[in-house]
Amino acid sequence: TCVSVSSERFCEFFKSAKFLIYLGHALSTWGDRMWNFAVAVFLVELYGNSLLLTAVYGLVVAGSVLLLGAIIGDWVDKNPRLKVAQTSLVVQNSAVILCGVLLMAIFQFKEQLTILYSGWLLTTCYIFVITIANIANLASTAMSITIQRDWVVVVAGDDRSKLADMNATVRIIDQLTNILAPMLVGQIMAFGSHFIGCGFISGWNVFSMCLEYFLLRKVYQKTPALAFKAGQKDTDDQEMKHLNVQKEIGNNESPVEGSQLMNETAEVKKNTSCCYQMTEPIRTFKDGWVAYYNQSIFFAGMSLSFLYMTVLGFDCITTGYAYTQGLNGSVLSLLMGASAISGICGTVAFTWIRKKCGLIRTGFISGVAQLSCLILCVASVFAPGSPFDLSVSPFDEVLKHLFGDSGSLREGPTLVPTVEPQIQINATVFEEAPQVESYMSVSLLFTGVIAARIGLWSFDLTVTQLIQENVIESERGVINGVQNSMNYLLDLLHFIMVILAPNPEAFGLLVIISVSFVAMGHMMYFRFAYKSLRSRVFLFCSPEQKPDPNIPSLPNSV
Repeated sequence: TCVSVSSERFCEFFKSAKFLIYLGHALSTWGDRMWNFAVAVFLVELYGNSLLLTAVYGLVVAGSVLLLGAIIGDWVDKNPRLKVAQTSLVVQNSAVILCGVLLMAIFQFKEQLTILYSGWLLTTCYIFVITIANIANLASTAMSITIQRDWVVVVAGDDRSKLADMNATVRIIDQLTNILAPMLVGQIMAFGSHFIGCGFISGWNVFSMCLEYFLLRKVYQKTPALAFKAGQKDTDDQEMKHLNVQKEIGNNESPVEGSQLMNETAEVKKNTSCCYQMTEPIRTFKDGWVAYYNQSIFFAGMSLSFLYMTVLGFDCITTGYAYTQGLNGSVLSLLMGASAISGICGTVAFTWIRKKCGLIRTGFISGVAQLSCLILCVASVFAPGSPFDLSVSPFDEVLKHLFGDSGSLREGPTLVPTVEPQIQINATVFEEAPQVESYMSVSLLFTGVIAARIGLWSFDLTVTQLIQENVIESERGVINGVQNSMNYLLDLLHFIMVILAPNPEAFGLLVIISVSFVAMGHMMYFRFAYKSLRSRVFLFCSPEQKPDPNIPSLPNSV
């Protein structure tokens, strides 16, 4: 009997809306991670081992989300959930498929394209690739807001523990696909070719799009609450009002009342005029940021954004610095695996701490844990083996590319620096790394970075759920869109910071600046947590009145 009951529950879980969301998110994230990894490699390969196209692509993506984040979120709010999810899915996957086919054509006929029209046709192809890839990223942003910030909340219902478990599971899927997906597509390109890699990614997106489309419809059918959305009410009411005004004008016999109704019609038409519609994106952008500023969780959202202004992560910057400190590819891959395990531990710790201490206090504990671990990173700047040297100007590397050894500007085509020799050197990162006197500094650095991932991911989940619980349904999309814009803005600033100080001797300064921004972010959260807890304590137990046993206890989010 116990076995039959367990098997029935097992089958029910696999048929539930929660599992279908997990499966659809895993398919979507797997495709995203493969594409994000591969497109950077493709662009470097296409432009003769230069980082120019990759840098342009990164700038376009960051700038687009920064400017259009609020508009995308507003579109998510004002349209039916299923329509938004299916449109985002089709646009995203179609763009990736089209971009993959275009890249296959470029790899196959690159020599011919270079000759035609003095290379302008090839340049046009590069522009199309970056544009289409950017469209795919914007659609992915809309999809992320729709599923992770809206559908998950509706499926969880009023059960905050279920919402926390779903958020943690989604984040674990992100962690696993972030490692496994690039490994798979990297092996395909290594043992095959870039042409085969493009074909595989395009084929995967065709398969994934069809399956995800089916899963979205099944989740929508299993969760009737998804059919009702607060954001559509105002638009529907305005359209009904417009139709009713026209109807009343046709049936009305009184000239006075008819003139009043005509004025109402003119008012409605004014709001739908050409100029009004042309300026609507600007108003949406402004209203989105104002709405974000007026949210009760404003400082919590800002605190999360400040954590993006850091070099203390496993991106190309930190791994490049690790190579200069003598770590080879094998060690780096092990460190990345340890980082993923640490992140998964952070998601598990989030669910446990939230049950014991509440949501807001979980963010406080996570912030303290992250800052405590980052102290090791600050200590690494002054530890033996650190290349930190303030006597070396952080702008030397930039000036070296712009000025010759004699101090005069370079002339002719050599004015634009080439990075081909650097790429060739970095190509040996997995074969041989430079020798250093001591590994104490780099060991402290990566110990702090890996340990801090536990607090980082737990804090990220805390802020995510605070936004989900405290933002009203009609503004859920636009607020999360602005949040994404803030994240991209701080991420863009951290890349600019690295560009201004690219030499290893200045990396210690970047570490100190990064820890300072993380500390400022957590100070914002501490301010938010203090005000929230204090206001709720006064709400449930004022000095003039003793607690009433009939009043429920503090919410679980406290």
